[in-house]
Amino acid sequence: MNKLSAMLQLQQQLNDATNGLGWEKGVTKEGKIINWRRCITMESAEMIDSFGWKHWKSISQPTDYANLQIEIVDVWHFVMSLVLEFAHKSKAESIEELAERIATTPEYKKLQCDDSLPFGSDDALMVKIENVMRLSLIPISPEMIGALIEEFFELTYLGALTLDELYRLYVGKNILNQFRQDHGYKEGSYIKIWNRLEDNVVMKKGWEENPEMTPSELYAVLKAAYPA
Repeated sequence: MNKLSAMLQLQQQLNDATNGLGWEKGVTKEGKIINWRRCITMESAEMIDSFGWKHWKSISQPTDYANLQIEIVDVWHFVMSLVLEFAHKSKAESIEELAERIATTPEYKKLQCDDSLPFGSDDALMVKIENVMRLSLIPISPEMIGALIEEFFELTYLGALTLDELYRLYVGKNILNQFRQDHGYKEGSYIKIWNRLEDNVVMKKGWEENPEMTPSELYAVLKAAYPA
């Protein structure tokens, strides 16, 4: 199974577990309306706060590139969810067929490199983030879905994430999301700051210290670090 197909499968499984089977109809098992486009818009807005964009406050704030990459991965969860929902409703493709088609796009192919990527300029990154937001606000169509995927991969490239890095961070965040759900995230009892570090940072450090870990081993690392 290639990395793209694996990520789509993991997202399907996470949505099935979190929202209940049949979430593609737009409603969770608790009866809550699902709006993936709004999720993409709001997470992209959070991504913008990685930059010192405010001209009236903290004008010397440096760009937080590490947080930018985490936010890109968060948006990727919702982009995949929207794509999976659209494919299900239109009965267009299986996950494998979907992955095969997406993998042919030039924007995706640019991520398949062994060398590390440089960050794009802050201005170029901001344009791509706002393009993703703009596309997430227009009515869903095959053209909208295609353009959103292309813009997201362009953003990923400018955010200095190769396919391997996107995959590793996505799997890490997927496991963290599972961990959150298992420890009271929906109920509001989950603790997000662990010994002065956000759980995202703890997860990222875990991968960096042992990049050969399996997902289950990462889950165990998170469980050992959680301030229950």
